[in-house]
Amino acid sequence: MIEVEHLVKKYGSLTAVDDLNMKIEPGRIYGLLGKNGAGKTTTMNMMTGYIGATSGTVKVCGHDIFKETEAAKREIGYLPEIPPLYTDMTVYEYLSFCAELKGIGKKDRDDSVVEVMEKTGVAEMEGRLIRNLSKGYRQRVGLAQAIMGNPSIIILDEPTVGLDPVQMIEMRDLIQELGKEHTVILSSHILSEVSAVCDYIFIISDGKLVANDTTENLTQRMNRGQQTIMVTIKGDAARAQKLLSDLEHVDHVTMQQSEEEGTALLAVTAKGREDIREEISLSLSKAGIAIFAMKENTQSLEDVFIELTEKLVHGELDLAFS
Repeated sequence: MIEVEHLVKKYGSLTAVDDLNMKIEPGRIYGLLGKNGAGKTTTMNMMTGYIGATSGTVKVCGHDIFKETEAAKREIGYLPEIPPLYTDMTVYEYLSFCAELKGIGKKDRDDSVVEVMEKTGVAEMEGRLIRNLSKGYRQRVGLAQAIMGNPSIIILDEPTVGLDPVQMIEMRDLIQELGKEHTVILSSHILSEVSAVCDYIFIISDGKLVANDTTENLTQRMNRGQQTIMVTIKGDAARAQKLLSDLEHVDHVTMQQSEEEGTALLAVTAKGREDIREEISLSLSKAGIAIFAMKENTQSLEDVFIELTEKLVHGELDLAFS
């Protein structure tokens, strides 16, 4: 639905977006993840045709956003980080105005406004002035204008910024509902938001794409297939460490700080891709060492994000990873 090829944006000597390549397929919720200043908003502004590119192309449903701007924009609903609201209008007046701007005829305009108000949960606020609405409701009104006209692609820049925890959860639920009918792209620097909502993630750092995959695959790839099992035991910790270190498929065992008094916590790392849980269990049971807990330890999305961006900063990241 969107193809981004060799996209570059420079402001003088500053390169905000650096040779970015992305492909957006239909039926998914995509996350654009990166720290503040990573280039997310600049990328979205180019994808939506709000600003031009120094070089490169963006095609939306086959239309070049820089050459066939009108046709491409018809496919997109966009919610900037600061919603473009006219606060002296009522919710209904504003959305009716947006419908007119999007070329929706008078005959269908009222139905379109009612539909988007119901979808975004602002119908009860239709007669209220926007300036009297809470931050959460203003964000919903901004989202309502984005989905006006039923675009195939919805692009949301930091959609939960400034919301309280309850409003954030409500916005996430709303985005997931929209994802059933639209392709959704959202940017965020909040890791939990991206992992909770998105099916597929693009990680951007310093204008470069450093990784892209599903959340699950990203963490698996960063773990490089090497399994680490956290084992909580009661008994002789040194003996347990020696027993486990001698196992055929164990690479190494390290002692960790245990949170439970009278127990020891061991991190057991496998050789290659071997699943060592059964081997651990049988070895410790045979030695009479009680196992209180055993779980696989994998990197979180936050770990992946930090590791990738730090490697890029220090020149250690092979961008072929993405």
